[in-house]
Amino acid sequence: MNELKPIDPLILVVRGQRVILDADLAQVYGVQTKVLNQAVKRNSGRFPEDFMFRLNDAEKTEVVTICDHLQKLKFSPQLPAAFTEHGAMMAAMVLNSPEAVAMSVFVVRAFVQMRERLAANAEILKRLAEIDKTLLEHDEALGAIWRHLQPLLEPPSVPLKRKIGFDG
Repeated sequence: MNELKPIDPLILVVRGQRVILDADLAQVYGVQTKVLNQAVKRNSGRFPEDFMFRLNDAEKTEVVTICDHLQKLKFSPQLPAAFTEHGAMMAAMVLNSPEAVAMSVFVVRAFVQMRERLAANAEILKRLAEIDKTLLEHDEALGAIWRHLQPLLEPPSVPLKRKIGFDG
């Protein structure tokens, strides 16, 4: 079985979905990419579009550009397959090798962990928005107080002269 390396860096966002490419998934499952793709092809009914899709040329170029470990794909005539969390799990089932079965749990946990991080980030952003709103409300209140206090802080227009002596 493969050494358990973190697979978070292998998970990419393509077409707004978190996916892992066939070359990376095959490596995680301990098989050749060709073997993975053959198993998928033989079981194509198990891989609807929301489980797996092929990248187009522009997407392939983008992932090769941003991911150093995918440089070998640059010269491949094939467009890589992108597997969603469910597709990665289904791939483990169709491969049915001991490595694939064991690693599928690891892959699913990585996707779940990423989803939890995204949810935590969303919660943090929501809280920051609430704080920002509160600060703006206090800003308006402080602005109103300042506008009311400002005339009191200005020096009088005519200096007051104090009378000396008795007023008769």
